[in-house]
Amino acid sequence: MFFITYYKGEPTEYIFKYSGGKVKKEGVGISFFSFDLNTTIISIPVKTIDFPFIFNEITANYQAVTVQGQFTYKIRSPHEVMAILDFSVDPKTNTYKSEDPSKLSQRIINSVQESTRAEIQQYSLEDAIKKTGILAKAILDKIKKDGFLNSLSIDCLNISITAVTPTPEIAKALEADYRETLQKKADEAIYSRRAAAVDQERKIKENELNSRISLEKGRQQLVELDGANRLREAEFKSKVSALELAPFKDLDPRLLLAQGLKSLGENASKIGNLTITPDLLSAILNEKR
Repeated sequence: MFFITYYKGEPTEYIFKYSGGKVKKEGVGISFFSFDLNTTIISIPVKTIDFPFIFNEITANYQAVTVQGQFTYKIRSPHEVMAILDFSVDPKTNTYKSEDPSKLSQRIINSVQESTRAEIQQYSLEDAIKKTGILAKAILDKIKKDGFLNSLSIDCLNISITAVTPTPEIAKALEADYRETLQKKADEAIYSRRAAAVDQERKIKENELNSRISLEKGRQQLVELDGANRLREAEFKSKVSALELAPFKDLDPRLLLAQGLKSLGENASKIGNLTITPDLLSAILNEKR
């Protein structure tokens, strides 16, 4: 009974029990007894497999970058893989007997790297750093069309680019350029605020000047109107005086003198002092003669 082994498969493995040149039993996670001398057990993983990668590549503008990410795949058809690669295991240690499983992983990595190189060489350094999502989608589309992986029944499920990193010297240069850009934007913002303040002050002064001009125009109109009113008032007074004196125009000066003296007599009670100059008295006496 030393050559009889009980084998228990895992739920994530598709197991083939191969004996006498034929598959005697197969299925996911199956268990069975086997005779070691004439039985070969093949275990092919059917779970999704993730593997991280780091590639050193060159961008379209000849800048060295490190592309870091993760690729996810799954074996679509264990039967096709079994016909191409040797996934036989030792039932006692449950380890692979050949190096084909590791070769499969390496082939997948090589295909991913080739697709990554072909795509990233179409991007500039700045675009490769900024557009990792677009880059990852382009790489995945290219991998899905890979005839070699399709022949191995590999389903490419996802690829994610976690970082595209330039060399330290280029990274410092990009940081310096970005800092300069930010500083320039900050300066432009300050200049814009200053220009806006100056423009606002100019508008305020213009408004003040316009207000003063409007005020002076109002004052000018007021002065002109007041002058016109005074002139008209003087004209009316002149006309009134002319009309009042018109009846006395043709009278004898002696009558005018007598009329004046009469008015003085009638208003004697209102007169405090009356001064008759020698010239006036002489004129009166001469008129009497």
